[in-house]
Amino acid sequence: MKNRQSISSGAARNHHAGCGTRCSVFLALLGLLVALAACAPVEESRSTFALGTVCTVSLFENGTNDLYTALFDRLAAIETVMSANELADGRISELSRVNQNAGIRPVAVSGELITVLSRALFFAEITGGAFNPAVGPLVAVWNIGAENARLPEEHEIAAALALVNHRDVVVDAANQTVYLKREGMRLDLGGIAKGYAADELVTILKEADVRRAVIDLGGNIYAHGSKTPTQKWRIGIQNPLSPRGEYLAVEEAADKTLVTSGVYERFFEENGICYHHILDPKTGYPADSGLLSVTVIAENSLDADALSTALFVLGYEQGSSLLSRFPGPGIEAVFVFSDATVKRASTVPAEQ
Repeated sequence: MKNRQSISSGAARNHHAGCGTRCSVFLALLGLLVALAACAPVEESRSTFALGTVCTVSLFENGTNDLYTALFDRLAAIETVMSANELADGRISELSRVNQNAGIRPVAVSGELITVLSRALFFAEITGGAFNPAVGPLVAVWNIGAENARLPEEHEIAAALALVNHRDVVVDAANQTVYLKREGMRLDLGGIAKGYAADELVTILKEADVRRAVIDLGGNIYAHGSKTPTQKWRIGIQNPLSPRGEYLAVEEAADKTLVTSGVYERFFEENGICYHHILDPKTGYPADSGLLSVTVIAENSLDADALSTALFVLGYEQGSSLLSRFPGPGIEAVFVFSDATVKRASTVPAEQ
């Protein structure tokens, strides 16, 4: 068991002072205001709170009320399936029903949940559990991001860890059911659901013949199409140790997603130590990999979402090794270390 003070090493040690600003790593769309002025849509953008974050869609053509409504209705529908928490109207999601029946019986679910959970379990296997959809008991005991977030007692963490085993999740695709083998188990798809949602919104945009749009689901950014016929979107990765606007890197992207996992997203401070929300399923504590953030650049946002979490937990050496073996070309990762140095890794090109 990791000593609870050891989390002060790496990223947390460098950022316990001024946690609210020093832990801030963010993705900024460079030149977005210029683009808005140059090609203003019917409605520039629309935002809502869904999947535990503020979700914003900016359409640079066909920004009609009907299209925005279709996009945000789709987000709401995904939330009713995959949210790990009670929905705004008091209903419970499909995922919550599965959790409520842990150790009791299989639960009939939609094909959509089967698809996403199956992919989540695939990532759990190839990452050795660094990405783990069964991490729910740990998430609950820390509760980072809520008002009552706290540093749990070691015995609480040990009890939660005993329930975090993705191989105790039984997905029956033929009968379309999900069963958690042990009482107290709890699924949490927070590390993959936003990526799936971004891909689904892009599908709607393609069907509507929208060629230029930016989707931002709480740091999961999808740059759909290009900014102009000859210019890609430019997306900056903020230097977390410098004032806002000083970038570590600027990425050019068209029809690509950029998904970042980092210490800035949700955290709390106790006794001068910053505890972030990316939990290591092996130790039960916030991942202490010497990183501030990992940004994954890919065409598929679901995969990028899961990979960004896994690579952050694994750290650069293991993470880059995993990425080099990942069965899919064209994926890059930007690792930002606790001293703000940057390293890159990528999947092997298809021709190799």
